[in-house]
Amino acid sequence: MLGYGRRVVQVLIIEDDVRIRPLLMRSLGERGYAVASASSGMQGLSMAVEHRPDLVILDLGLPDIDGTQVLTMLRAVSDVPVIVASARDDDPSLIGCLDAGADDYVVKPYTTAQLEARIRAVMRRSGADAAAARQPLQVGGLAIDVPARQASLDGASVDLSPREFDLLKHLAEHAGEVVTKRQLLTDVWHQAWGGSDKTVDVHLSWLRRKLGETASAPRYLHTVRGVGVRLAAPED
Repeated sequence: MLGYGRRVVQVLIIEDDVRIRPLLMRSLGERGYAVASASSGMQGLSMAVEHRPDLVILDLGLPDIDGTQVLTMLRAVSDVPVIVASARDDDPSLIGCLDAGADDYVVKPYTTAQLEARIRAVMRRSGADAAAARQPLQVGGLAIDVPARQASLDGASVDLSPREFDLLKHLAEHAGEVVTKRQLLTDVWHQAWGGSDKTVDVHLSWLRRKLGETASAPRYLHTVRGVGVRLAAPED
């Protein structure tokens, strides 16, 4: 098995069973995947946020925290595809995981071939989503090329830091909506359990300057006092 789309797929296995985890790592590795693992929920969550794998295989019966809670917390900071692999085969568990954001569910015991088929299916769906993401985000004269990580304003390139680009991209994905600073800390800074609003304020100030505007005279970035910020095309 070669990497999906000619690129090696990075898989994170969150599984505490000392028999299953090494076998799964070896069998997927032999099929061409790059595999990392975690033996607890919080370790797996940390690795998923820090290393951003292409896909997560998640067990539910973890020693420190239930896998469904891991899934919920992961979904607060990441849209990485997740396949739940669990011995729980009852409808409430399955439905609960899918409602919490799982992309697929496989019941133990399963073969590596069965799991790999699920991986291929999930990656194909993710690939379709990625194709849509290749279309530039356009808000008025502001254009954001997400794969190239480049932005331009009225045809002129805007020099952004990585964090500024991520912030602008997120706001453009929610153009016309008011996004709270808490949401930005979660979705852009990946700080699901707190963080300083001042961090957001500073980066918004830098971003405004590069877009040629100020908080008192906004064109694209509009502060909604006490709520958050809204990116919208100039009315003129």
